[in-house]
Amino acid sequence: MPKPYYPRQPANWFVKRPAYIQFMLRELTAVFVGAYLIFLLVWLNKLRLGQEAFIAFLGLLKHPLSIILHTVALIAALWHSVTWFNLTPKVMPLFIGEKRVPGALLAFGMGYLPWIVITLLILWSIWP
Repeated sequence: MPKPYYPRQPANWFVKRPAYIQFMLRELTAVFVGAYLIFLLVWLNKLRLGQEAFIAFLGLLKHPLSIILHTVALIAALWHSVTWFNLTPKVMPLFIGEKRVPGALLAFGMGYLPWIVITLLILWSIWP
């Protein structure tokens, strides 16, 4: 039995089309979001280890490199969220009867509106 043919792809296959570049950037943001989740688990572990370990860890968060990494993680999470909300109408079209709901309305109602409401609730709960 002959071996199946697998055509070779160059390592930079995604630079040929802007849509592929956007796709790869979006997937890269998932790495930053995942890394930040691991950071949060380490933070919780330091809290479990006691007050001294937690305070020492908080001291590390004041370092400029930590602030830069947190800023990069925030930007990556925002980009990931916005691109996901914009993809919602494409991956999950909604019909009322035979009429399709406009994509912008669907993205706003299923993505941005809950995001805004939850953000406002969080800000309201922590505001002095």
